[in-house]
Amino acid sequence: MRRAELRKRLVEGFRWTDPGPESTHLVSDSSGWWRDPAILAGLGPALAEPFRDERPSVVIAPEVTGLLLGPLVANALGVGFVPAYKNTGDRRIAEPTTWAWTDSDYRGRRLALGVRNRHLGPADRVLVVDDWVASGAQIRALYEVITIRGGTALGTAALVAECSPEMARELRLDSLLTAADLHT
Repeated sequence: MRRAELRKRLVEGFRWTDPGPESTHLVSDSSGWWRDPAILAGLGPALAEPFRDERPSVVIAPEVTGLLLGPLVANALGVGFVPAYKNTGDRRIAEPTTWAWTDSDYRGRRLALGVRNRHLGPADRVLVVDDWVASGAQIRALYEVITIRGGTALGTAALVAECSPEMARELRLDSLLTAADLHT
């Protein structure tokens, strides 16, 4: 599927929902993206293409939605996938893990993101993948983990970019949509 057609389908498959009077904002609903088999088939190749010449050796994506999206991109590139976990206190990873803290994210939270040490090393050329980059805080933390482990962060592929143009340049971010595309 061509990138322009995929973008159109992404916009059509998205909606904003009102969670009720106690909420101060609308909530994004991207569930239609995962239901549409054409979108599902097109996401990996479309997000991988701008980075193919960089020859990534692995894709890393943060939980939760990144765990759906990351493997699609890794598969399109013919490389492995490494999940990045958020240390929410609900569970512990029972092996050596490298962690980095985020700056405040789009919700004002600071999170720790971690990758198992055995899955990331100095020879790795890493493409980071996420569904929505709002502040860039989580991506920056993942770049820190990659650097600590000796790898090379090649850039970030995302479905939606909401961050500033300066942040997008810093992260070497390529996205299919901007948040403005979804407010039409």
